[in-house]
Amino acid sequence: MRCLGLDLGSRRIGVALCDPDERVATPLTVIERAKHRNDDHRQIAALVAEYEAQAVVVGLPLNLSSKVTAAAQSAIDETEQLRGVLGVPVHLHDERLTTVAANRSLVEMEMKADARRRVVDKVAAAVMLQSFIDHRRHERERTSS
Repeated sequence: MRCLGLDLGSRRIGVALCDPDERVATPLTVIERAKHRNDDHRQIAALVAEYEAQAVVVGLPLNLSSKVTAAAQSAIDETEQLRGVLGVPVHLHDERLTTVAANRSLVEMEMKADARRRVVDKVAAAVMLQSFIDHRRHERERTSS
């Protein structure tokens, strides 16, 4: 199943995509937030259609003790809105430390700060989406044993 992953930020939305076999998630693009959330959702819907995504996975930014923060509540609220717009299942998945992991990876690649800022959101979306598909694979293997 091809999934689109979203890292919802207040200024940007990182977007990632996995292959139809759910093996690898790759960074796709970054959407600059529009003035109105409906415009952001139209762009996401266009990506779902263009890439024939069968599901969308939204990162849930819980804090380290698993508490729902203001950012997490915002992601939950926006996920509910997306469910009413996209026409495909929309899942929430824990995204703790994905931006940290993405940034660390880009630093290790010796990417300059300006370049990192342009791509970190879509890389974080890919890290989160990879976690989601790995979790699904593990669950399938566990239940088939």
